[in-house]
Amino acid sequence: MSNESAVLQRDLRHTYPRAVSAEGHYIVDSEGMRYFDASGGAAISCLGHCQEDVLRALLEQARRLDFAHTAFFSNAAVEELADFLCSRAPSGLTHAYFSCGGSEAMEAAFKIAHQYFQERGEGSTRRWIIAREQSYHGNTLGALSFGNNGARRVPYSSILLQQDKVESCVSSWVSACDLYRGLNSGESHSDYTARLASELEDKIKELGAENVIAFAAETVSGSTLGAMPPTAGYWQAMREVCDRHGILLILDEVMCGSGRTGYLFACQEDGISPDLLAMSKGLGGGVQPIGATLVASHIVEAMRAGSGVLRHGHSFMSHPIICATALATQRVIEEQDLLTKVRADGEALQGMLSDGLQTRARLAAHIGDIRGRGLLRAVELVADKASKRPFPVELCLYKRVRECALAQGLICYPGAGNADGVSGDHILLAPPFTMTSSDMDFLVSKLYDSLEQVFSELDIF
Repeated sequence: MSNESAVLQRDLRHTYPRAVSAEGHYIVDSEGMRYFDASGGAAISCLGHCQEDVLRALLEQARRLDFAHTAFFSNAAVEELADFLCSRAPSGLTHAYFSCGGSEAMEAAFKIAHQYFQERGEGSTRRWIIAREQSYHGNTLGALSFGNNGARRVPYSSILLQQDKVESCVSSWVSACDLYRGLNSGESHSDYTARLASELEDKIKELGAENVIAFAAETVSGSTLGAMPPTAGYWQAMREVCDRHGILLILDEVMCGSGRTGYLFACQEDGISPDLLAMSKGLGGGVQPIGATLVASHIVEAMRAGSGVLRHGHSFMSHPIICATALATQRVIEEQDLLTKVRADGEALQGMLSDGLQTRARLAAHIGDIRGRGLLRAVELVADKASKRPFPVELCLYKRVRECALAQGLICYPGAGNADGVSGDHILLAPPFTMTSSDMDFLVSKLYDSLEQVFSELDIF
């Protein structure tokens, strides 16, 4: 019998270590190697691993009610989770739809937005979703069509939603809010914000406001652009443009939401309310797969007054065990006041990452930017700091960093393409909300040790 794994792995040429246990902030493999999870997988394990209160809630729910299909029943767990989120959500978000992940949550948001205009009798003209360059909204075909992650889109370009192939929703993109590469020399943040708002306005006019469904974007960018926060006032400006032209605002908080930036909803820091908001990842802390789409009251009322039904669904939506687990996760975060800790630790981590370069001059020459909000941070690597020139794609630098860090017991989440969709390397960090000061020391030390080792091996220094 072959020793080859029967699992269709992400990389068919790579042999992965086998995780056998996890506790607190560490994962242990079959060889006994311990790894500090400094990225929560992909910003998922916000409480670390195997948190007792969460596991207890999962088991209690499984013993009480394992599954009840939504065509026949609601259940206490989904009702309580919806109440918890909507009572704390930005103004106007009154209802929640629960799925099994972020792609599903965004797919639901796009479909609900489209249905809203159908219910209002505008479905025959509304067809455009405007999103941003360097964005990612999920891997399902619809969400992938609206996002702008080139590496993920290219293999499926022939079957994505396109204007000349599909007569329903199609996508168009405006510039990302990129303070590192998009801000012009001498341009103030307020002028940059005004320029981006004007670009969105021009795009809406180009397409015709009567033809546009929504503007969709990540409140704080995730893994594609690398934890890029918006300018102060950016979201207020985008909200005003959307309102002026009667289109919806969809916020993707799949990665940056659920407390990751120090707020339950990242947009709360920006003082705005969207019409639809998607969340996932940290919502259930990785113990169960869950996604949520929060919906504004005016959308729900239009549906209620129209067809009266949601024309979208999945078999495992509102799953009681999944919802009970997510509710327990969010209660732990709230009861332990971890959002306050995330904001403080985020600033501390930003400072340690910057200060840690003072004794590593050779390395500092290739750290172009350190950015983020809360415990969603990124370190961008550049070949030349003055020009912000990225490293050659052929180096696969981000992969080398990931493997070197893993060998040193550190899990981080490097990515590529943040400069122009193809070039650019960054390391995304999303450590657990419960991280200790010694954990932070370990993270920064091992990350910079790994970078120095990779750069030395490639003769970059």
